Amino acid sequence: MSAPTQGLKGTGGDGTAAHSAYSATKHGVVGLMRSFAHWLAKDGIRVNTVHPTGVETPMIMNEAVGAHLAENPQAAEATVNLLPVSMLQPADVSDAVLWLVSDHAKYVTGVTLPVDVGFSAR
Repeated sequence: MSAPTQGLKGTGGDGTAAHSAYSATKHGVVGLMRSFAHWLAKDGIRVNTVHPTGVETPMIMNEAVGAHLAENPQAAEATVNLLPVSMLQPADVSDAVLWLVSDHAKYVTGVTLPVDVGFSAR
């Protein structure tokens, strides 16, 4: 399951339904993951969530997001990662998922895995 960093922190809320609903749904995914991890453990099925920071995809690499960040400098400041990396590449998230489904993570279940260059620690 994927639930960006909003599923861990809830930062960036501005009181609008859009931001609040987005954050609530990501927290809901974490709750489902934890419930499913308990339910499916008896069958040896592991369930985790991956929480990436901004990923260079059309979801955030578009004119509307660019205009929003230009008009709201405080929103742009809130998206800064702890390490000097502005955005992840899709392969960075895929690599984390590949690790989770590998035998290297065979005993990892019920965790929220941030792949966020330190964003959650900010």
